[in-house]
Amino acid sequence: MEIRGAGRIARAAVSALAVHSAACPEEDFDRYRDEMERAAALLIATRPTAVSLPNAVHQVMRPLRGGAGPVTAAQEQFSEACDAFISASEGAVKQIGNVGARHIRDGDVVLTHCNSEAALGCLLEAHANGTRFSVFATEVRPGNQGLLTIQTLNDAGIATNYIVDSAVRYFMKEVDLVIVGADAVSVNGAVVNKIGTSQIALAAHEARTNFLVAAETYKFAPRTILGEFIAIEERDSTELLDPETARLLPHVTPRNPVFDVTPAEYVDLILTEAGAIPPQMAYIIIRDYLGWDIREFQQVTGRDDERPPGC
Repeated sequence: MEIRGAGRIARAAVSALAVHSAACPEEDFDRYRDEMERAAALLIATRPTAVSLPNAVHQVMRPLRGGAGPVTAAQEQFSEACDAFISASEGAVKQIGNVGARHIRDGDVVLTHCNSEAALGCLLEAHANGTRFSVFATEVRPGNQGLLTIQTLNDAGIATNYIVDSAVRYFMKEVDLVIVGADAVSVNGAVVNKIGTSQIALAAHEARTNFLVAAETYKFAPRTILGEFIAIEERDSTELLDPETARLLPHVTPRNPVFDVTPAEYVDLILTEAGAIPPQMAYIIIRDYLGWDIREFQQVTGRDDERPPGC
């Protein structure tokens, strides 16, 4: 939890792999590749829901999986792949900001949830373009990531209302547009994001308020093509109850899921660096921008239950 946000997690993992590759002492290519696979698998296991992590690792590891050495050349190629991913990731947020800003009009009231680089990029770009709007930002319990969001908005000079998560439906009648981020997007367009997002989407759907998701293409989940579910991370109960209080409540079990799933029918548009798409086009992103298709998955997975590192 030292690094938060799916995009930041992906870039941090790729940076770590680049450092590990440069320091790897192996002179035999197969042993070098095996060590990099081990490191990749270790990083992927740290965050089960943020699909940006395995997508990023898959992208930079792909040259090694098809390579044959020598090690020095492979290390150089790997370093270039890592640099390219990090640069593209940072550029994607700017591009999404440009796409999203066009959907914010003068006088709009925009609601956002959690602390998404991509969603904030839309708001900051619209503000920089001179669009006059205000924001509702949620508290985001139990981690209070909303504090990071309101700090960013405040520093930019954007008028912001700070509300508890459970007040969303109360204020939805004042909201013209909802923009949230995503930790993962499945092949059917369903969106996995910070817990509470699905309730916000339901309130927006009821109020006929447009619900937009800002997500880099590498947050789309390729393995959902084969019907796999995205794991929902559940964190330590101490975020809800301190150990002493929990000890006094032996019949109470704190549950702390970090993410939830918003059905595609509640999502109006997904804003990506490739443009704004309806959720039903998620497969096109997976196929054309991430380079995965069903046949490749059948080859990689062998149709068994074992998940290869980096996939």
